[in-house]
Amino acid sequence: MSPDLAALAVAHRVATDYWDWQGRHVEVSSSTIVAVLGALGVDAGTDAAVRSSLAALEEERWRRVVPPTVVMRTGWTPWVPVHVPHGQSVEVDVHLEDGGTRPARPVDHWVAPRVVDGREIGEATVELPGDLPPGWHRLEARIGDGTSATATLIVAPARLELPAALREGRVWGLMTQLYQARSAASWGVGDLADLAGLSTWSAAQGADFVLVNPMHAAEPSSPLEPSPYLPTARAFTSPLYLHVEDVPETRLLDGRARARVDACAKRAIELDRLDSIDRDPAWTAKREALEIVFNRGRDADREAAFTAYRSERGEALDTYATWCVLADEHGSDWTTWPEGLRDASSPEVAAYREGHREQMAFHAWLQWLCDEQLGRTQGAATAAGMRLGILRDLAVGVHPRGADAWGLSSVLAHGVTVGAPPDQFNQLGQNWSQPPWHPERLAEVGYGPFRDMVRAVLRDSGGIRVDHVIGMFRLWWVPEGCTPAEGTYVGYDDEALVGILVLEASRVGAVVVGEDLGVVEPRARDVLRERGIFGTSILWFEWTADGRPLPPEGYRELCLASVTTHDLPPTAGYLGLAHVRLRERLGLLTRDVAEESAHERTSIDRVRAALVERGLLAADGTNEDMIVALHGWLVDSPARMLGVSLSDLVGDRRIINQPGTQDEYPNWRVPLSGPDERPIAWDEALTSPLAAQITARMPRRAGR
Repeated sequence: MSPDLAALAVAHRVATDYWDWQGRHVEVSSSTIVAVLGALGVDAGTDAAVRSSLAALEEERWRRVVPPTVVMRTGWTPWVPVHVPHGQSVEVDVHLEDGGTRPARPVDHWVAPRVVDGREIGEATVELPGDLPPGWHRLEARIGDGTSATATLIVAPARLELPAALREGRVWGLMTQLYQARSAASWGVGDLADLAGLSTWSAAQGADFVLVNPMHAAEPSSPLEPSPYLPTARAFTSPLYLHVEDVPETRLLDGRARARVDACAKRAIELDRLDSIDRDPAWTAKREALEIVFNRGRDADREAAFTAYRSERGEALDTYATWCVLADEHGSDWTTWPEGLRDASSPEVAAYREGHREQMAFHAWLQWLCDEQLGRTQGAATAAGMRLGILRDLAVGVHPRGADAWGLSSVLAHGVTVGAPPDQFNQLGQNWSQPPWHPERLAEVGYGPFRDMVRAVLRDSGGIRVDHVIGMFRLWWVPEGCTPAEGTYVGYDDEALVGILVLEASRVGAVVVGEDLGVVEPRARDVLRERGIFGTSILWFEWTADGRPLPPEGYRELCLASVTTHDLPPTAGYLGLAHVRLRERLGLLTRDVAEESAHERTSIDRVRAALVERGLLAADGTNEDMIVALHGWLVDSPARMLGVSLSDLVGDRRIINQPGTQDEYPNWRVPLSGPDERPIAWDEALTSPLAAQITARMPRRAGR
């Protein structure tokens, strides 16, 4: 790799080398660097292009009067450069989001002028006040020639204060895939009524939260993407999780309409008997019923509330609803639509909106219902005694042909996808097929799309789990046509992304948990801890340098600790090496299956021995005894948050998701099952002996 290409890559935060999961130093190929720079809009195809792109970097900074976005923490007094025609005066004010105005202080900091595009440009410097309140503000630079320029100013708290529940001590809660948590009243898929019931039950056992999979929006019509981690839009919710009987208008249906809805329910409830989660017929029945209810109309008060909701969600909701209507007509892959409809800002799309207002209203109404039911679910959880309630998961990316990829195309990078380099549990690497945020374009729009996404997931919840939180520091980009191992890291402005997360969570008093597993940039965990964001500790991933299970005392305090996660088998399956057998069958191992099995068995035996030594497990204890003991191990740690998988409570063995696969295994379609691998309803956990033993081990607080 030439020095100039390396310099250009570094300037755009594209890694030219990295350390892999085995501690080996890897140099990234020039072809990967060129492809990733191209996805950033930087021409590096020839030596001359590289030199030209390098020269343009500094000039671009001088072309801007002020940076597009300035991010600071409360108490900071950052200096901001302001570029104006040489000799012109400039004044800079901060316009606060509450309507106030504060002046920025000029700083005596001389910088030599520069000729840019044939004009001599000077650089002034201003200092921002250190007592600005947290919030979304605006910088305005007024130049002596009568022109002006603005920038987004984000002021974030230096640290996210813990909710009262976590200041008082530690909490534990359930972790579940909501679609798995079916009951006798489910329409083929666990829904928000099931979540409310599960929350009430677990609160009675002393739990303070229920962490669920991402509930982001999926396709509006079949086929639906099964992975909750590959949504079509992250700022909206999948109406698949709606409980039809809880929609207020359902109670106003006449006899004929009621009978039609009941027929839909009967079809969908039959799906609960299947040994799979079949979203397509479940959603077909549920959507048919919801259309019947929507056509019934709303009374004046409900109509006014719906209108207010649409106004509050604004253009983002209209864009999402437009995509849904277009997807209903042309299919969910927008890249195959008529050319004029592929650009969300085109005149053709604007005209289409005008002719499809009623269809758009239906999809907006579904989102309104989702927000209503999410609010009631959170209310039920806290009323039952939970101090946090529902924790919602934020997926790392979106479907490449979905609503966000269409509506937010201008702030996404194209020609690359997000993934992960090879690691212990997927030794070929992973390609998640998701388009990443374009770092520079996101800054140019003031991080608005990122803010709106975070706000949506924090709405009516006690907290947020950020999947692959290290993606706020760097993401593994895989150029189209390359294997996951041929990618590289691209860095992001973590001060901005983490700051926005802290700012938005602080406004609603939420806890933030970052999933910081896998290959982690060394400084990332330090930053997250400094900002008050919890990490994630999975028992099977926690080892000392000499290959022993990390003692409970060695766990982090500011973390959510659990025995397992959705990317591993439930603990009963893990102890039986279900993951090794599956990866061998799918060709995902890079070493002999006997060697892999021996390695995993050795790890399990070491954990077992440590449990026995600590007195948590008898020497002749069964696997069920070991599952209980593993949770006791976590209780002995200082971790403020403890997570218990619903799958572990019922003795489930079957793998939920095998990373790095799509159709090779029925990821995200495996129902909650008992030890015999037969589907069960979530409320059967009420009578599970294993559930009683595990929950009895969990910490209790006074009065519970």
